[in-house]
Amino acid sequence: MATEETVQLNELHAPQQASIDAFNTILPSLKEELIKLRRDHDKHEPEYFRVAKDLSDNELVSFSSSDLQAVRVAVSAYGLHLFGKVKIPTLDDGYIQVRIFGSAKDGTDGSSADEREYKLHSIHTEEAVKGDGDRVYRAIFKKDDELEWFDT
Repeated sequence: MATEETVQLNELHAPQQASIDAFNTILPSLKEELIKLRRDHDKHEPEYFRVAKDLSDNELVSFSSSDLQAVRVAVSAYGLHLFGKVKIPTLDDGYIQVRIFGSAKDGTDGSSADEREYKLHSIHTEEAVKGDGDRVYRAIFKKDDELEWFDT
């Protein structure tokens, strides 16, 4: 299994066409999963999506590949790990962070873009513990938040 310790993410950069193409292949599943994620968290911990609480589902997922603002990529023996920062157009400073996994299609070595298939790995959510022990939850990030390795 690839981990932050076993693979090296490259530097944050604007998405190139290969990343945009990968993003486009998972876009429908990303939108579906983001809506499900918000509904699940709203049942137990609505703070995850607090900054988007007034948005409809359609407004929350109104992004397209042109809203993929930045990416970081890592290569492992298993394939490509693409981390992306996606602007939510209906929020002033609202972004989601996504992780996409690209692997070789059956019968290929995955060395070219057309030999890879992509799947949504996860949408980043964060639970942080403050100094006073209070917990802070979020699934919507800000532009200046770092795009780091995540599993959730």
